[in-house]
Amino acid sequence: MKQFSNKLLYLLFMLVLISAITFLAIHAAPNSFFSAGELNPNMTPEALEKLKAIYGLDKSLLEQYLDWIVNIFTLNFGISFVSGAEVSEEILKRLPITLTLNIISLIVVFILSIYLGIKAALNYEKRADIIIRQVALFSFSMPSFYLALLMILFFSITLEVLPIAGLHSIEPKVGLSYYIDMAWHLIMPLSVMIFVSLGSMIIYIRSLTLEILKSDYYYFARSRRLSEKKLLKFYIIPNLLPPVITLLGLSLPGLIGGSVILESIFGIEGMGQLFYLSALSRDYPIIMGILIITSFLTLLGNIFADALLLKLNPYMKRG
Repeated sequence: MKQFSNKLLYLLFMLVLISAITFLAIHAAPNSFFSAGELNPNMTPEALEKLKAIYGLDKSLLEQYLDWIVNIFTLNFGISFVSGAEVSEEILKRLPITLTLNIISLIVVFILSIYLGIKAALNYEKRADIIIRQVALFSFSMPSFYLALLMILFFSITLEVLPIAGLHSIEPKVGLSYYIDMAWHLIMPLSVMIFVSLGSMIIYIRSLTLEILKSDYYYFARSRRLSEKKLLKFYIIPNLLPPVITLLGLSLPGLIGGSVILESIFGIEGMGQLFYLSALSRDYPIIMGILIITSFLTLLGNIFADALLLKLNPYMKRG
């Protein structure tokens, strides 16, 4: 119970800290949505001041921040400058698809990297190891936006087998056929997300596995003539999981950040695309709302990873 309360306090403290940094960074940016000539060149200064008052921008920075920090704990992120809709509504409409992409990507990367990393280590300097290493290095060095454009060029334009962009091509948005069509549209974005995240994980797991294979306890287990299956199940995988789970928790910000690029390229109406469009139009309430929600999900992911580590290794528990 004490540990849970500590985690909750840590989560709240980090959210407040991130909110302060986000707020100051946004307000330090040059120009704004209400800059002269941005909305309407014919708008009078009086009308502009009245509009600022509606959004609470006529108050001091401290008053604006205090109002905002109180409101975000009730999921009230304000009103969009562009659409005039509630920011929370705009974000919640797009959040599910971004979460779906990232969760599927994370699970597939976890499974594939464990399998390929262990396989490479067990076949050290053999053909399988060399091939897996080359694929991992290629993945590690490949920019996601470039791979996305290559896949669109090859699979959508040249072969015409996969849709270029969007989430669906059929109406109405009901029935099994609609979800199959959506899955068909997500093949390329998911493939890019998985491939560019795979390389570093494979290299890391291969390195960890090689260290385990050199350890005394592994030599002792082999001396007992245990089968390869038992060695893998009781000695290699249990010692691999804690550092891998920790790394996956730390990689969450990169995955969510990558959604901004890929959702914009593939025309997916997710939170990443909304962030990109809001940045172009200087829609600061939406930008700040997305940054806070992304930070919250990242912190939640790290806390979940810590809880999972505690489950795997109860000796890590303190107090």
